[in-house]
Amino acid sequence: MVTAEVEEEPLYSYFLGCTGAAVAIIFTTMGASYGTSLSGLGIATMAVNRPDMIMKSIIPVVMAGIIAIYGLVVSVLIAGSIGDDYTMDAGYVHLGAGLSVGLPGLTAGIAIGIAGDAGVRGTAEQPRLFVGMVLILIFAEVLALYGLIVAIYLYTKL
Repeated sequence: MVTAEVEEEPLYSYFLGCTGAAVAIIFTTMGASYGTSLSGLGIATMAVNRPDMIMKSIIPVVMAGIIAIYGLVVSVLIAGSIGDDYTMDAGYVHLGAGLSVGLPGLTAGIAIGIAGDAGVRGTAEQPRLFVGMVLILIFAEVLALYGLIVAIYLYTKL
């Protein structure tokens, strides 16, 4: 009687996939929280002299928060696909997907925080700077969006 040996995947394949999910949400939320805090500091400073501009100046905070949603989406996708038949290939792909959304999300959040802080303070002094501030924030946000696109593309490669 011949028995076929079933080769099992190493247990650290789960570790790789879970690390990808964790990296995706951790780094994007770190970027989002940094962007929110620095932009919020600029809004609070600006609001002392120009309280009428508070609602208009909330754009950097909203844009920083969107970055965390990118990480949440990828993290949930990865976590939902981890199961009993999880392979090493899937683990490495999911780690790459988590890194590709997490690291750009972190750097985009930092850029939004710095540009948002300076932009809000500058707009309080010269309102014509508002459009320029929004454009700079969009360019910073799109960096995180590129990471999301690559992460989703990697995720669908399995």
